[in-house]
Amino acid sequence: MSDDEQQPKVPAEPPAETPTVHPPAASTPGEAISPPRRTDEPEPAPPTDQHPPAPTPMPRPKMPNLALRRLRAGFKPSRGQAIVAVVLALVACMAVVQVRVNRADDGYQNARREDLIAILDGLNQNNRRLESEITELEARKNSLSSSADKAQTAREQAEQQVRTLGILAGTLPAVGPGVRITLNDPDGKMTAGNLLDAIEELRDAGAEAIQINGSVRVVASTDLTDDAPGVRIDGEKIGSPYVIEAIGDSNNLSEAAKFPGGLVSEVTGPQIGGTAEVTQLEQVNITALHAPEEHRYARPAPSPTK
Repeated sequence: MSDDEQQPKVPAEPPAETPTVHPPAASTPGEAISPPRRTDEPEPAPPTDQHPPAPTPMPRPKMPNLALRRLRAGFKPSRGQAIVAVVLALVACMAVVQVRVNRADDGYQNARREDLIAILDGLNQNNRRLESEITELEARKNSLSSSADKAQTAREQAEQQVRTLGILAGTLPAVGPGVRITLNDPDGKMTAGNLLDAIEELRDAGAEAIQINGSVRVVASTDLTDDAPGVRIDGEKIGSPYVIEAIGDSNNLSEAAKFPGGLVSEVTGPQIGGTAEVTQLEQVNITALHAPEEHRYARPAPSPTK
């Protein structure tokens, strides 16, 4: 056994405590810095004759950068916000216009009675003028739309008038109900006066067309002269029997011929001593035509102006 092992072990002494040194407290400008104080030293008592130091003012905090960025972003509206703003502006404008219109309409409530009557008269005049224009335009429209029909109608009327005048003038043949009167003059005593009386009686009864012996058309300018035995009509000589055909109301024409003192009585009387036969017909054909002559002096007169 060694000497080291035989010697008794002595406990090791703990290491000496190192004194803790506190850093000096913050001092104000101009104040002396005290040396560091050991922790194991007793704390000195504050002096009684000195006032405590004034507190140091805290610096003003600055605005954070995040709040500044949000504030700046608020002045940059998005696309949706811009659209909403435009719509609101349009609605406001429409509201202002409507209010002004309502105020203008309300002006009639405060108008005088005379002014209202004058306004009403003006409106009535404008209404009548517009109605007159509408009527004129409608008449013009109807005239333009029916111009073809009117032309056709005018043409038809003109043709009808030509036919009527042609029958009266004897330039066109005619057909219709009427009578046929046959006069026999065995002694040749018929004169132009006897035939003229017969024609006048038939015309008075409504005869529209007359012919004699199927060859002579009786018109307004027909000329009758005596040419015994017989009569010359428009230069053509005719003799017994005299056949007179007339278109019209057959009953009226027959009664006119048979009337006492009329054509039949005159022909069958002692002055002529002939015979007369009157026949009512449903259809009489008049084919004799009159050749018109050009007038030497007469001319159509101009139509009177309105």
